Amino acid sequence: MTAGQSTAGGGGAPEGRAAEGGAAEGSAGIAELIQARVRDIADYPQPGVMFKDITPLLADGAALAAVVGALSSGHDGVDKVAGIEARGFILAASVAIQLGAGFVPVRKQGKLPGPTYAQSYDLEYGSATIEVHQDAFAPGERVLIVDDVLATGGTGAATVELVRKAGAEVAGIAVIMELSFLGGQARLPGVPIRSLLVV
Repeated sequence: MTAGQSTAGGGGAPEGRAAEGGAAEGSAGIAELIQARVRDIADYPQPGVMFKDITPLLADGAALAAVVGALSSGHDGVDKVAGIEARGFILAASVAIQLGAGFVPVRKQGKLPGPTYAQSYDLEYGSATIEVHQDAFAPGERVLIVDDVLATGGTGAATVELVRKAGAEVAGIAVIMELSFLGGQARLPGVPIRSLLVV
């Protein structure tokens, strides 16, 4: 996931804080862990964009386990965990295992073989369409949506619509990091959001 970079600022992300309503145990410690292991890549995938690279976090087994545990916390009773392509797959599958729930990939258009629901949305540097299989969720199932970063909220809002099209209920959204200066929560009214780190 990416974030727009101000032309006036330096290269680093603002100092972060643990989100209110985050992991019940050690939320400040989780936030510090994430800050230490997520790096900024300037001008990727295009000039003016600051990319939040989570690969150092994923490469640290203890850190990954702590983050998956924090994302899973408080979500008992979830039937499915939906992961948004592509880094959301890694996190959501792990969270699903921890919760004893099924995993559903939310993919870019044209990647799923069966009949799908589709939803388009705007990015800070373009637009895109995501899809989910029409039989991925049963009516009434509780679905937790997992991704790495909440930025403008476009991808999250589109995923919420896909879950609802299938007749399922959105139990919440859980992300590693929220870029609050992009206002993503405004596009997700009424959806419970857990962000382990807010910057």
